Amino acid sequence: MAETNQFFVHASSYIDDEVIIGKGTKVWHFCHVMSSSKIGKNCVLGQNVMIANNVILGNSVKVQNNVSIYEGVRCEDDVFIGPSAVFTNVINPRSSVDRKAEFKETIVKTGATIGANATIICGNSIGKYAFIGAGAVVNRDIKDFELVVGNPVRHVGWMSEFGERLEFDEKGIAKCNKDGNSYSLVNDKVKKN
Repeated sequence: MAETNQFFVHASSYIDDEVIIGKGTKVWHFCHVMSSSKIGKNCVLGQNVMIANNVILGNSVKVQNNVSIYEGVRCEDDVFIGPSAVFTNVINPRSSVDRKAEFKETIVKTGATIGANATIICGNSIGKYAFIGAGAVVNRDIKDFELVVGNPVRHVGWMSEFGERLEFDEKGIAKCNKDGNSYSLVNDKVKKN
């Protein structure tokens, strides 16, 4: 086990050259963090996680077991990625065709949650505090606070920063029952008041 006063890496994991890992981060069993990737402070990489070249993870990102995050993906702070979630980086892959020049960027914004076994098609953005249900296939941009499920994803509601479903009244106002924060729904967009 490679433990420093800065971060922890289990002995079964590989960290390539030119990787930046923030203070308080934990990299667990059988992970591979590839060259030129950046992992923020207080992140957790569960068992069997692969972080590809040039991937950026913000602070306090939690990546559960069996997730591969490919080049072109950027996660902002406080993102949760559930077990066996899948990212892609090419729209039309072929084994015999080199498409590295065609990688598409995927951005997962602050506080978003991606459920277990969800698939994120490259070139899409997941909004702040959005919630992707387990097994969903994301084939479009997801709005801030949006709750989506299914294949392909469909809108089923809105979530609070705390991760609770919001129920809006006739004036377009909702309150999170867990933390008391208030939200407004205007023109199919949610903002925290």
